[in-house]
Amino acid sequence: GSPVVPIPVGSTEQHGPHLPLDTDTRIAVALAHSVKVDGMDVLVGPSLTITASGEHDGFPGTLSIGVEVMTNVVVEMVRSARWAASVVLVNGHGGNHRAVTNAVEMLTAEGHSVTAWWPNDITDLSGVPASDDLHAGLVETSVIMCLDPAAVRAEAIAPGSIVDLEALRADGVALHSPSGVIGNPTGATAELGQAILAKWTAALEHHIEHLQ
Repeated sequence: GSPVVPIPVGSTEQHGPHLPLDTDTRIAVALAHSVKVDGMDVLVGPSLTITASGEHDGFPGTLSIGVEVMTNVVVEMVRSARWAASVVLVNGHGGNHRAVTNAVEMLTAEGHSVTAWWPNDITDLSGVPASDDLHAGLVETSVIMCLDPAAVRAEAIAPGSIVDLEALRADGVALHSPSGVIGNPTGATAELGQAILAKWTAALEHHIEHLQ
């Protein structure tokens, strides 16, 4: 039968002084490859690694193709996957929201089977509201500590700013946080990262199970 195809959607952007540029991609890839659904053929597709990261403009290492191009990339990619039972865009970067949402709406209107999945709120695990932990904070740092401890520069971990999401979208990250950190990663642990990944994986599996 035709497979369900999760596509990891990440980014290439500065994640403070302590996390790698491909943090979002690593997380999306790990989640997509963790999915196991009985009775369904799940085939993980290649990652989208340079996406819409305009809000991180000015930080070394950041690469972006913008919302319009990102939307077109997703649309053309999914159109070419007519052989799949469904495409699931597994998102690791919040800055892609407008592009992915626009693409899914367009593709759905054309009759394609495509959905977007975003990590759910894990305040119950982290103890920190998602609005206070938007970028390179406690959650992302804990998850990367779990996935690849050597990729985290522990000596560079320091609190960042707490900024409203709309202000970030309007002004960009650099204006509000010179370090690029939005949140406080100082309490991050690999154990917390493992718990977060487990909860997100279960949520993604639930999403895929209910596609049909």
